[in-house]
Amino acid sequence: MSEPEKKGWFTRLKDGLKKSTTSVSDGITGLFTSGVLSGKRKLDAATLDELEDVLIMADFGVATAARVTRELAQTRLDKEVTDEEVRRTLASVVAQTLIPVARPLAIDPANRPHVILVVGVNGSGKTTTIGKLARQFRSQGKSVMLAAGDTFRAAAIEQLAVWGERNNVPVIAKPVGSDAAAVAFEGLEQARAQNIDVLMIDTAGRLQNKQGLMEELAKVIRVIRKADPASPHDTLLVLDATTGQNAVQQVEVFRSVAQITGLIMTKLDGTARGGVLVACAERFGLPIHAIGVGESIEDLQPFDAREFADAIAGVAA
Repeated sequence: MSEPEKKGWFTRLKDGLKKSTTSVSDGITGLFTSGVLSGKRKLDAATLDELEDVLIMADFGVATAARVTRELAQTRLDKEVTDEEVRRTLASVVAQTLIPVARPLAIDPANRPHVILVVGVNGSGKTTTIGKLARQFRSQGKSVMLAAGDTFRAAAIEQLAVWGERNNVPVIAKPVGSDAAAVAFEGLEQARAQNIDVLMIDTAGRLQNKQGLMEELAKVIRVIRKADPASPHDTLLVLDATTGQNAVQQVEVFRSVAQITGLIMTKLDGTARGGVLVACAERFGLPIHAIGVGESIEDLQPFDAREFADAIAGVAA
């Protein structure tokens, strides 16, 4: 990526994370308004407890909040500290957590097709994410096919068809109520016959308490493995950042049912709870492939740990 494009993305990232950044910065800054010097405060145990609460409320998770306060305690306890120093410590800890899991979504040319199963609850942005990924793969010169495995909702099938038209890629679909596993199987057979590079399979939004739907997802995986034991080559869980800590629960459930291989988080521009991405990384260690901070194609980008850490902590890159 060229330097101008990278700067453009970082600007969009900062804008998209503004609600989360403001929430974190305001909380941290609020701890220092009572200092003797403006913007400074002696870092004692009480201040560290308050800071930990601020970070937990911003959905960074208990583990990350504890790591930030522990690092500050080791270096700055009983010394004057500024809110800027605290934000930089936060950015450092967040980057340390995220760098090991920041991994681009790689397509293996040995797979024809490379099968990507996309899962997540209704409203998380699965279908839109598929459409944006299809556009990106097409721009890289790859051939793409989509399979409309969300057979419960006519709107989902229609939406995927629209993305297929926009990207000039074929879409395998059947009427509402059809067997989702059959759609996935046909997609794999057609993709093989046409020597397609990437097959992306949409799925119904499966709520954690809907055991029947979860069992059907397991069936989809079993059926496509009969045609290709190595598939799906990637199973991506799309998470809606606005759900906060509920996203952590979703990872737990989907990981047990569908052997999730990676995460994509959307709608980071619509929430003050962007810290939940850090909580997911800390707890599960799953690869984070991409994040979305807006509606346009350009607002879904490969995940850069340092840029995200700086943006959400409100420090200069």
